[in-house]
Amino acid sequence: IERPPGDTAGCTFCHTSSEERCSTCHQRHQFDPKVARRAEQCKTCHWGKDHRDWEAYDIGLHGVVYQVNKWKPEQFDFSKKLSDADYVGPTCQYCHMRGGHHNVQRFGTVYTSMGMSMADRGAPIWNEKRDRWVSVCDDCHSPRFAREQLQALDEAVKDAGLKYRETFKVAEDLLVDGVLDPMPKDLCPDWSGQHLWSLKIGAYHDGEAYGGKTGESGELRMSNCTDVERLCFESVGYFQTYIYKGMAHGSWNDATYSDGSFGMDRWLVNVKQNASRARRLATLEKKVGITWQPEEFWKTGEWLDELTGPYIVKNHPGKTIFDLCPDPGWLDTHHAPAGEV
Repeated sequence: IERPPGDTAGCTFCHTSSEERCSTCHQRHQFDPKVARRAEQCKTCHWGKDHRDWEAYDIGLHGVVYQVNKWKPEQFDFSKKLSDADYVGPTCQYCHMRGGHHNVQRFGTVYTSMGMSMADRGAPIWNEKRDRWVSVCDDCHSPRFAREQLQALDEAVKDAGLKYRETFKVAEDLLVDGVLDPMPKDLCPDWSGQHLWSLKIGAYHDGEAYGGKTGESGELRMSNCTDVERLCFESVGYFQTYIYKGMAHGSWNDATYSDGSFGMDRWLVNVKQNASRARRLATLEKKVGITWQPEEFWKTGEWLDELTGPYIVKNHPGKTIFDLCPDPGWLDTHHAPAGEV
């Protein structure tokens, strides 16, 4: 949202030009259902650092079965409707668009935030989703097997949550103690035009130390922030999501060894090392009487001045993007009625 168009071509391709259009899956100028039923159609958008659906599927057991057999009509007959299909292994469409249902979320299994932050806690809505998932799996597997996989997914998400909470706490303590370099006030404003800590999401962290007032939310920064904050973002946004995606798509190698659990371990160590160095340096500065002034390049620069935050501050002093867009429809994430989802 905050960046100039040249930086966001890969984002806007899916989130504007492709999202919710028939031709995204059916291919313009062709519009052949046989093409839309192939798993590769989903690859256009559903891959990448923070939502590695395709990678997890492709390298998982189901994806390997698909890749080996997809050219054999007796194994994958794409001329049949999904409701009539008898595949030797599942495709993305077979599971998520069961029977040809076009509301993909109906057979999605994500609990919240792409699976980053919540395992099953027994809430009725999750039980309903899990029962629906099991009903798909038991086309080929027993219900017991499917539920065991769901439990394994939950345990992996819980373990990832432990690592992230520890990573976050190290970063939070640096901020509260005032040794985060630079502090939020010393940065270029975020995309909303504010100087809130980028990890102050929602109303979870209140007080002046975090910037902003009670209830105000920070906006995740992927760049122009401390290395500690960037590592926190990547830990939950890249690695924890990969753990979820890997476990959900039968790619346990991805969820652990490849880039999931092992990646979170590495980022946790990096954050700890950064924190240790920052505290030692702050102790030395205090001892010799140095008052450090953050570098000006954190606040301004040719590229930074192109971002949304500086534009708002310069042209609409005292305002934020939420003042200028009190009902921003482009922030609405509700794509289907709750009953459908």
